Amino acid sequence: MTGMTSSARPLLNRRLAEFGTTIFAEMSALAVRTGSINLGQGFPDTDGPEEIREAAVRALRDGHGNQYPPGPGVPELRTAIAAHQLRRYGLSYDPDTEVLVTAGATEAIAAALLALLEPGDEVIAFEPYYDSYAAGIAMAGGTRVPVTLRPDGGRFRLDLDELRAAVTDRTRLLLVNTPHNPTGAVLTREELAAVAELAVERDLLVVTDEVYEHLVFDDAEHLPLATFPGMRERTVTIGSAGKTFSFTGWKVGWVTGTPELVAAVRSVKQFLTYVASGPFQYAVAAALALPDSYFDSFRAQMLAKRDLLATGLAEAGFEVFRPAGTYFITTDVRPLGEKDGFAFCRSLPERAGVVAIPNAVFYDDREAGAPFVRFAFCKREEVLAEAVDRLRRL
Repeated sequence: MTGMTSSARPLLNRRLAEFGTTIFAEMSALAVRTGSINLGQGFPDTDGPEEIREAAVRALRDGHGNQYPPGPGVPELRTAIAAHQLRRYGLSYDPDTEVLVTAGATEAIAAALLALLEPGDEVIAFEPYYDSYAAGIAMAGGTRVPVTLRPDGGRFRLDLDELRAAVTDRTRLLLVNTPHNPTGAVLTREELAAVAELAVERDLLVVTDEVYEHLVFDDAEHLPLATFPGMRERTVTIGSAGKTFSFTGWKVGWVTGTPELVAAVRSVKQFLTYVASGPFQYAVAAALALPDSYFDSFRAQMLAKRDLLATGLAEAGFEVFRPAGTYFITTDVRPLGEKDGFAFCRSLPERAGVVAIPNAVFYDDREAGAPFVRFAFCKREEVLAEAVDRLRRL
């Protein structure tokens, strides 16, 4: 009987039965195995600013954060987060009661959902959505209700009528992601105002994932939902250092909200990781205080990379949805004579030596996502140029 369990019940909690290995792990392993260029998983192939890396080294050497940091996060970082929200968006938060540091945005999302949901509560999320949203809702016993962003005039758009129709008496929470991964959509002021009005009218809680707040392009602008009338008191805003400063392995995220909302999230978070990333918290505090020139040049570099990859993908025959934000480009493979993004992504390493992610994994309605494939452009320009050359083989 060694290795057997005493009952026929599956080992994995049934709520999580649909979630196997994430697509990112699968495709990254495929990239390694085939020696392909990995434009699947969204991590940069260079580190962020040297001065911020040095700040982490200094913290380690000086013994800052090597033991458990305070549960809510080190005071220097909480103060820096509050200062960032005020300087950027005019949002005033008390660093002691309205800011919580988390192990990346992923923990912040999970902790917020576990804190605010009870079994049977409905959560509306914009489909396609980042895979951890579905898992977090499932862990909390909630029911996810997707509202699908659909291609329209070269971008993905939110259908506000569809959103309104999705709200029921069981709806507890809206889970909003803007700038939006994977489509690259950035919700407009009008769209956000309509979401805010709906949340106030139906008395809904809102969790907003704003980790790509500093990566908006062209004439798009990032507007936190908490800045809209009636929203500050009902919104949990989530941010992260990983995407903005290119240190994704440090896992430093944060939550801002009212004392009541932050206390609820903290109640869960303390039993997940308790605390994390001690020395890195001091370095991220320094990073958030960088001058505007850092954020401007970071955005300009990413914009150049976006345009390099977007142009190359279009020349290779894809339909390209040029993103207004994030560091991902969604493409449609149907002009290449393909219709199944999964099959396309599994064959792409052999055909062209490039790895991408099928967007269908981000949909409940797999058919709606079937022809779409996501490429990450947070890589060195020479890597993107080589990937573009390889994709021309298609």
